[in-house]
Amino acid sequence: MVQTVPMAGRREHEWRVAGALIEQDGLLLLVANRRRGGSLEWTPPGGVIDAGETSQGALAREVREETGLIVESWSSMIYEVSVDFPERGMQLGVEVFMADSWHGAMVFADPDGIVEEGRFVDPEEGSALLRSAPRWVNEPVCAWLAGETRPGMHFDYLATGTDPAGLTVERR
Repeated sequence: MVQTVPMAGRREHEWRVAGALIEQDGLLLLVANRRRGGSLEWTPPGGVIDAGETSQGALAREVREETGLIVESWSSMIYEVSVDFPERGMQLGVEVFMADSWHGAMVFADPDGIVEEGRFVDPEEGSALLRSAPRWVNEPVCAWLAGETRPGMHFDYLATGTDPAGLTVERR
């Protein structure tokens, strides 16, 4: 269950998302997401948790859809992220898990047409690619790459503004 940050009033839209950390030989899998407006954003695979899905079930589905990889088992939650968008009436909650056991070959045929490619990267390349991602993705993943997270760690952000390209994001 995503912990939400206490806030004045309920948000109109509350999104629950799951993110995957998938390693191979010390390298982390990142995928390239084509966003509205044409920009390319590198992130770990993951996506929205649909009604009736568990976090890990949704994550297994998203990883399979985005990369073709089959995850057989997940760790307990590695860290979570919450982002409050008060001016947009939104709250985002993200749970991030490590793939314990997985197999398959990468195939990029995302049914949503968002993920275009992916690759396993070392921490240096990963940190560079993650600069294209929002702060609430970049900072926690880079902290994990640097060994600076602990199980269950929480990252809390406030995103102000209404234009997605012009948000001011601060960590609380």
